[in-house]
Amino acid sequence: MKASRVCVTILIVIFFGVGLIIVINRDRKNGGATHDTPESVDSICTLTDYKQACIATMTPLAHNRISTPVNVFNAAILAIVEAVSAAGTAFVSYADNDINHNQRLDDCKELMGYALEELLASSRMLGNQTDLPSMLDKQPELMNFLSAVVAYQETCLDGFDNEPELRAKMENVLLNTTQLTSNALAIVASTPIIFKANDIPSGTRGRKLLGTHKKGYPSWMSVDDQKLLKSSDVVLRPHAVVAKDESGQFKTIMGALAAYPKGNVGRYVVYVKEGIYDEYVTVTKDQVNVFMFGDGADKTIITGNRSHKTGWTTYKSATFSAIGSGFIAKSMGFRNTAGPEAAQAVALRSQSDRSAFFDVHIDGYQHTLYTHTHRQFYSSSIISGTVDFIFGDAAVIIQNCLIICKLPLHGQTNTITAQRRKMAQETTGLVIQHCHIMADPKLFPARSQVKSYLGRPLKEYSRTIVMESVVDDFIQPDGWLPWQGTFALDTCFYGEYANVGGGAGTDRRVKWKGFKVIKDRNEAMRYTAGAFVQGNGWLKGTGAPFYLGLKG
Repeated sequence: MKASRVCVTILIVIFFGVGLIIVINRDRKNGGATHDTPESVDSICTLTDYKQACIATMTPLAHNRISTPVNVFNAAILAIVEAVSAAGTAFVSYADNDINHNQRLDDCKELMGYALEELLASSRMLGNQTDLPSMLDKQPELMNFLSAVVAYQETCLDGFDNEPELRAKMENVLLNTTQLTSNALAIVASTPIIFKANDIPSGTRGRKLLGTHKKGYPSWMSVDDQKLLKSSDVVLRPHAVVAKDESGQFKTIMGALAAYPKGNVGRYVVYVKEGIYDEYVTVTKDQVNVFMFGDGADKTIITGNRSHKTGWTTYKSATFSAIGSGFIAKSMGFRNTAGPEAAQAVALRSQSDRSAFFDVHIDGYQHTLYTHTHRQFYSSSIISGTVDFIFGDAAVIIQNCLIICKLPLHGQTNTITAQRRKMAQETTGLVIQHCHIMADPKLFPARSQVKSYLGRPLKEYSRTIVMESVVDDFIQPDGWLPWQGTFALDTCFYGEYANVGGGAGTDRRVKWKGFKVIKDRNEAMRYTAGAFVQGNGWLKGTGAPFYLGLKG
C-alpha cells in the first residue's frame, strides 16, 4: 500500500513539473497570445457542463490570455490530477475492519492510480507541440484516455452499489474529479470550435495515428513480423511456452508473464498448450504488446469461479485481466464457472488499449465479458452468458462472432449488453457487427418462458449499435429493456442497422427517444471499425481477421 502511494506521489510530482514547464515555455516562446487565442476564458468554459469549475481551472492562465491549445489542455489535466490526488487521500480515511469494504476502497485506489497514469500519458503525448494541427491529430487519442478516466471513476463508485450511504460519500469525494474530467472531455472535443480550426488548411489534418506505420502496423513490429502476419495461419515463435505436463518452460500462465523482460521492446509471445488452467491471470500495465495463443478455444482454457456472491467486486472477479496495451489473444477459452446463481462473475476483463481477441470463447453467466476501457476488437469468437453479459465502457467492435444467450436462473431475464457510457462526450460504445445472436440449445426449449433482450442502459449515455447481424427470434419484439423506470431512455443511444432474422424486425421496437432505426449508410459508417476505434491504424498489426467498413 505504501509503495502504491509513493508511486502516485511521484506521478503527481512529475506531472505537475511537466505541465508547468510546458505552460511556462509556451508563454515565453509565444509571448502570450497567438493567432489561436480565444476571446476569453468564458469562451472555453461556456462549452463545458461545469462552468464554474472550468473558470477556476482556466483563470490562472488568463493574465497572459490562453496562448495555445496545449496550454488549455494541460491546465484542464493538471486540475484533474490534483483532484484525483485529493480523492486518494480521502479514501484512506474510510478504511475500517470490514474486509469487503476495504477491498472496494483498494479497488478505488488502484483505479485512481490508473487514472493518474492515463492523465500523465495524455499530457506527455502532446510533447513539445505548440500548433493546433498537432493537437487535432492527437484528439482521438486524448479522448480515448479521458474516456478511460471516466470509466475508472465510475468503476470505483459501482463497487459501493450495495452500500448507498457510503456510495454517496464516495460520489462526494470524487465530485471534483468527475466534473473536471467532464470539462476536459468537452474542451478537447470542442478544440476546433474554440481555436477556430476552420482556418487551418485541410491538408494538415488527419495524420496517421501515433505508433503506426503507413501500412497500419504498430511501430514496434519488425518487418519480419509484418510479413508473418500476412498469413493468418502462421504462428509466431514463442518467447515462453506454458504446459501443464511440464513440456514447456512454465506450468502456469502467470509464471510465463512473470518472465516478461523489463523494458521489453516489441512483441512478447506466450504459447499456452492444451489444458485447463485453473488460475487467475493478469497482464499488468507494464506488460505491453503481449501476444498469447493456445491450441484452440475448446482446448486451451483458463478458468476461475470468483463472483460477487463470494465477496469479490465485479472488477476483481475476472478470471483473466488484460491491462497492458496492445494485448492479443488467439485460440483460447476464458471461463468463469461460478454459475447463474452467483451474480456478477467475470470471465474476461480488458482495459488494454488496442487489444484484440480472435478465435476465443468467452463463457460465463452474468457479466461474462467486461469491456472495461479503451479500444477493443473481437473477431471470429463465441461470447456466451445470461444477464448483462457484455458490459463496460470501452470503445468496442465485436465482428463475425457468435453471441449466445444461455439458460438463466428461474425468473431471470436475459440481457445481452449493458454498455456503461457515463458522459455524452465519451468516445465509447459497443458495436455488434455481422454477428449471429442466438439461443443456447438449453435455452431454446424454454425460450417462451425466458425473455431475452439486446440490452439495457445501466448508465446515462449508454451506447450500443447492432448492425448487419442475424438476430434470432428468441429476442423480444421490443428489443431493448429499461433498467430502472425511465432512467436514461432519453439520453442513451441504441441503434439497429440492416439486421436480418426472426428477431430483427423493428416495427415493434421500444419507442424511446434514445432508440433509432438507422437507415442512412453514412451514419452507420460512423460505427465501423475504421471510424469508431480508428482501426485503420492498428488492426492489421493484430493478425485478426477484420474489415474496416460495412459488410454489405
